Amino acid sequence: MNSTTRTCTIHCLLIVGVILSLLLGLMFGSVTIPLREIANCFCNLICGAITDDTTSRILLSTRLPRIILGASVGTVLALSGLASQTLFRNPLASPSIIGVSSGSAFGAVLGILLAGSAKRFSFSLVPIFSLAGGTVVAIAMFSLGRRGRFFGQSVLLAGIAISALCSSLTTGILYCAGEKLQAIVFWLMGGLWQASWRDALIMLAVAAVGLVWLTPLASSMNLALLGETHAHNLGLNLPRLQRLLLALIAMMVALAVSFTGTIGFVGLIVPHLIRLLLGSDIRRLILPTAAGGAILMLNADLLARTLASPAEIPVGIFTASLGAIVFLWFLWGQTQHLPSI
Repeated sequence: MNSTTRTCTIHCLLIVGVILSLLLGLMFGSVTIPLREIANCFCNLICGAITDDTTSRILLSTRLPRIILGASVGTVLALSGLASQTLFRNPLASPSIIGVSSGSAFGAVLGILLAGSAKRFSFSLVPIFSLAGGTVVAIAMFSLGRRGRFFGQSVLLAGIAISALCSSLTTGILYCAGEKLQAIVFWLMGGLWQASWRDALIMLAVAAVGLVWLTPLASSMNLALLGETHAHNLGLNLPRLQRLLLALIAMMVALAVSFTGTIGFVGLIVPHLIRLLLGSDIRRLILPTAAGGAILMLNADLLARTLASPAEIPVGIFTASLGAIVFLWFLWGQTQHLPSI
């Protein structure tokens, strides 16, 4: 199988995977809905027929916004991981490892704690605080990284230290949370149980912005993988690209965390697996990475909704478990499985 055929085959499989994951997400849950009823519901919706039966309410008010939110968050986290791995020229970099997720989580938890005394601003507090936390961490990492001799290594070390600091501050907030402790802890595990059309549409827009933002940067990202000296000699303004990527990572991860809590390892395993399949050319990785993130998140959420039905397991447990296994697999066979990027 030549390279073109292999690429087309993988793209087709990913498209089929996204479609199947969407259908399975609509069909299964605490109540199983046959595919025929799903088709009838959407046909009525397209034709303008007003339906208010139980099946339509479950599909249109609960499951559809939930799978849109899940697919969008998976896309956002996977693209953030691809940007992180390119930024640091390290296939094991991800937003959770470099500290942006921890900073966003700290800001979101602080917003949740303050929302009780400012109910009028409860919607805006959590995303704004989460975005502020992720942005502060990104700025701090960039500033510390530019002071070091090697940008990627310096930022990675700074991210680890800042992540530990944010985690300790989050723990301090939990200690002071009082009656909100259980809700915050459950939220930190990551999940889509609070999905609404508002959240789904916002994250869908964020995912679209991420795709539109990264696509024209793909060629520059390829040059950045050559190293600072070679990239500079080829005319690339590397500090500008680094600022753009850090801003994108902070924005996407912060908003995802504010709506779904901390969901780890999606940004690590999806870009890496796609790179193993398609090579290291960023121009060929952006859309497959987005599709892979959506597939992983949708299926993790399906397991979360069905394994202990009618109870629900936090999605973050599944992604963290799978991510840890894949991470260990990477390390176990790193001489064979870690491609240079």
